[in-house]
Amino acid sequence: MVKLNRIILIVLDSVGAGELPDAGKYGDKGTNTLKHIFESMGKDFVLPNLGKLGLYNIVKHPFGYTPQNIVGNYGKMATKSPAKDTTAGHWELSGIILNKSFPTYPDGFPKDLIEEFEKQIGIKVLGNCVASGTEIIKQLGNEHYKTGCPIVYTSADSVFQIAASEDGNIFGLDKLYNSCKIARKMLVGEHAVGRVIARPFIKKTDGTFERTSNRKDFSLNPSDETVLDKITEFGGKVISIGKIKDIFNGIGISVSYHTANNIDGIRKTIECISDKSDGNKKQLIFTNLVDFDMLWGHRRNVQSYAKGLKYFDDNLPEIISVMTDNDLLIVTADHGCDPTYTKHTDHTREYVPLMVYGKSIKQNIELGVRESLSDVAQTIADIFEYKPMKNGTGFFRCIEK
Repeated sequence: MVKLNRIILIVLDSVGAGELPDAGKYGDKGTNTLKHIFESMGKDFVLPNLGKLGLYNIVKHPFGYTPQNIVGNYGKMATKSPAKDTTAGHWELSGIILNKSFPTYPDGFPKDLIEEFEKQIGIKVLGNCVASGTEIIKQLGNEHYKTGCPIVYTSADSVFQIAASEDGNIFGLDKLYNSCKIARKMLVGEHAVGRVIARPFIKKTDGTFERTSNRKDFSLNPSDETVLDKITEFGGKVISIGKIKDIFNGIGISVSYHTANNIDGIRKTIECISDKSDGNKKQLIFTNLVDFDMLWGHRRNVQSYAKGLKYFDDNLPEIISVMTDNDLLIVTADHGCDPTYTKHTDHTREYVPLMVYGKSIKQNIELGVRESLSDVAQTIADIFEYKPMKNGTGFFRCIEK
């Protein structure tokens, strides 16, 4: 039997697979990110390579497309944590299930907290409201450029977001990142939000504003041991691609690569898989492709979301071609963000797809409905022969030869 020593875990950020039973509690009744994209795009929109991994066995193609020769193993996973955000989803994938959700602020942040933040950064802030990131810079971008005051806002997620110009004459990246670090130190205890996010933007020549790729997340430290910790503790290597390092605040990460977009993230993932220099060292290549969520899901842009899925699907054969017999590929998501949903523009409480492929494992095995995203962490622990995680039920025995 071939020994697996490298796992490629790709998170298609927000690619949900249908409402969870408690979706109504989150205002997300009837959501299904994948199904609704398929319906919106019509019968000619197909993802054949993801289909071969089992995608259409998870979410049926509404127009009857059925792939041949399924080589992946497939199922879907429920989020057990009482949340539908990035941090909770990724932490659960790594083995942590939250007992309670991170705090949210539907009416903006408390006055005393904002005043203390202003005192510490030495300047007043604009906003302090719930808003879309693109809309808030449309509304307050000009005032920010006139005053130099940063824009603070939040969403349905547990986030404290600070938007400011990259231009050092207005605000600058260093000042923005430092302001986020100050906020992160303040936001503890009852105000321990999941993430403080720097949202830099620029003013274009036509007077409109555009966010840049220099976003940076400042997360809490994971609240318990993750499978990333186990890998690094026992001499393995965890390679972070995209915002993974930020989500885990660098804990359990060996090497990290910032990405400008999904295209960059896919390319860096292929490069890391192609690198065989670490030999038999146990490795996790952990990739987040954020554009599905940040650029298309929240902005309810169905066409671009579909194009992004197609781009990933088109590149999947190259990802598979550079894998060795000792590699395992897991493709999943962290939550939903149905771009057809009109009641709000936030994440949606959904199952996530689970597709697993390897050249040395079984094919076309149904993995069923998994009770927790932590089943991924436990599977990794089983493959690498670590002691069991606190959470999760591994599925490797179902697919090993």
